[in-house]
Amino acid sequence: MINRRDFLKTAGLGAAAIAVDPFGAFDASAKIRKESKGAGRKINLALVGIGHRGNENAREVAKTGMANVVAICDVNMGAPHTREVMGMFPEAKQFKDFRKMFDEMGSAFEAVLVSTPDFSHFPIAMRAIKEGKHVYCEKPMTRTFHENQLLIDAAKAHPEVVTQMGNQGHSGQNYFQFKAWVDAGIIKNVHKIDVHMNGARRWHGFDAGIRKFPDADPMPETIDWDVWLMQAAYHDYSRKFDEGNWRCWYDFGMGALGDWGAHLFDTCHEFLELGLPTEVGMKKAEGHNDYFFPMASTINFKFPRRKGKPACEMNWYDGVNNFPELPSFYGTSEASDVPTVNGQAYVPTSLNPGKVIYSDDLIFKGGSHSSTLRIIPDEVHREMEAAGKLPGVPEDYHYNHYINFFNAILGEEKAHSPFEKAGVMCQVMNLGVIAQRLNTTFRFDRASGEIIDNPFANALLTGMPPRKGWEEYYVL
Repeated sequence: MINRRDFLKTAGLGAAAIAVDPFGAFDASAKIRKESKGAGRKINLALVGIGHRGNENAREVAKTGMANVVAICDVNMGAPHTREVMGMFPEAKQFKDFRKMFDEMGSAFEAVLVSTPDFSHFPIAMRAIKEGKHVYCEKPMTRTFHENQLLIDAAKAHPEVVTQMGNQGHSGQNYFQFKAWVDAGIIKNVHKIDVHMNGARRWHGFDAGIRKFPDADPMPETIDWDVWLMQAAYHDYSRKFDEGNWRCWYDFGMGALGDWGAHLFDTCHEFLELGLPTEVGMKKAEGHNDYFFPMASTINFKFPRRKGKPACEMNWYDGVNNFPELPSFYGTSEASDVPTVNGQAYVPTSLNPGKVIYSDDLIFKGGSHSSTLRIIPDEVHREMEAAGKLPGVPEDYHYNHYINFFNAILGEEKAHSPFEKAGVMCQVMNLGVIAQRLNTTFRFDRASGEIIDNPFANALLTGMPPRKGWEEYYVL
């Protein structure tokens, strides 16, 4: 591991100041529509990562009728979980290595959709931007704070490239409702946000007394493991890393926070202009170890006063029985608008993924993805609604994140979750993961982009240098 400042100096990069226009990507002229005006012009698209979540993204792309998939790429092409998408686009050229796809077909596609594991988003998205390709990248954008900053800077340096992070609720009802309620002065003076995701995770069956990484397993004949690892430090193949299990490990994934945080506090982060925190602290780390994520985590993020908005704290809760304290009048926990995960429907629990937002005057509760907010207690919501004080989304509302991305490429509107915006929210999650990994509390300087009281935590902003042959992706 090397010091972040030294890495930046060696790579010839400056520590860029982080500034985000929270409303810059909201196009007020983008009308709610049932189909795109540009549906007649199809966008030539390459899919990188076509199993599991990539399969779901491919299906959603096909539904829009706006894309012509000309290339598909997956390190495990021909495995059971990738064959379906191969059959969906039989005319698309097939690759195992995205670098070869760019080299051989770069002139044949104008946009890329990235659905690979968290850690491998970065080099694919970076190459796309540098070659002028529009890029839709699954959340979270990257695994490290520094990689997110590089993608933010690359997107700013290439304003002709449309970028979109795949937090699909950011083109849903909650996105438009939250902004309307902020504009109307209903959501204001927020001082606390409790965010919770309490479902069982893959690593909950692991042994928290772990002392080393898993032993090597026989490698499937179909996989190119060297390409799967990309820029990450070398690990022998293990089934405990493959097919979604990568999310469990600090070296590859972002845990429950990276998986669900982008769906749960994205509108709070954007429209409350939270930016980056000044302090991040672990309040609970059940089953903490050096290799995979805790069985339960409570993380506290402190945000300062911002443009007249009060200081605000955000608390993240994960773990099956790790719940925030709820108001006595909270009511029932809804599980609306949670999509299928790897083809499986979400199974509701006693407390479904959501958030409670505390302001000086009102308390709001919300779910995940596109779920709209309600004021609690419920009678207050009903009274304000009856009085016409709650602007809403039209009943015939129909929209989606993929259409928004394609329309942005066509110049009809702006992307709702561009890297310049989404990247900062992902950096909040990166900081939370550092606190989880070290089971510690630290202070962060928003101006310098440095952790100022823990040198080892500060080094984790950059993490390990890339493997040999991947250094070029870290130079703008």
